[in-house]
Amino acid sequence: MSDLAYQRFIASYMLTYEEQLPQNRQEIIDYTEDVLQAKGIECDKRISELSEEQIREILEEVRRLREKKKNKRKKQDQQQDDSLVSDQQEGIVMTQQ
Repeated sequence: MSDLAYQRFIASYMLTYEEQLPQNRQEIIDYTEDVLQAKGIECDKRISELSEEQIREILEEVRRLREKKKNKRKKQDQQQDDSLVSDQQEGIVMTQQ
């Protein structure tokens, strides 16, 4: 279902270069599906009838979801890095004693 929306994004030149990369395609489609479900849009026919402005709004929501996930991932990575550094520092202190 959201593959059609992705194709509309491409056809309307709405996607950034990064969003068009093959490794990001499925992520964009997955988030698009989530947004479409939240809006109650459940079939290809409805997607094909959406205006370009509505498609643009959907893409903006997809981008917000992706950014939110990236920020969450960065925060988790930072916490893991901080934990590793702390563990390493504790190990150094223990070996020096």
